[in-house]
Amino acid sequence: MSVLVELSIFPIGQGPSVGTHVARAVEIIRKSGLAHRLGPMGTCIEGEWDEVMAVVGDCYRAMARDCERVYLTLKADARRGRDRGLDKKTASVEEKLKEGEGP
Repeated sequence: MSVLVELSIFPIGQGPSVGTHVARAVEIIRKSGLAHRLGPMGTCIEGEWDEVMAVVGDCYRAMARDCERVYLTLKADARRGRDRGLDKKTASVEEKLKEGEGP
């Protein structure tokens, strides 16, 4: 089953800027080969459930190595037969806006 997740992960107690730690997690996601999209408040990842959850676990373990406290939120949308959901979900909304179906 295909899943889209939005992962937000960062350490607590590491000072005002945690970009170095977040970059470590994003590098793990990039190296996974899974489709993903970096956003300002989290990273969306698309793939099969077990593959995506393995990457989430890898991100957590990498951050927990040298951080006493790790904050993580995870939203998931699983759907059978979905392909290219990262692109199709937003394209669908954009198309409706073009057609005047928005508010």
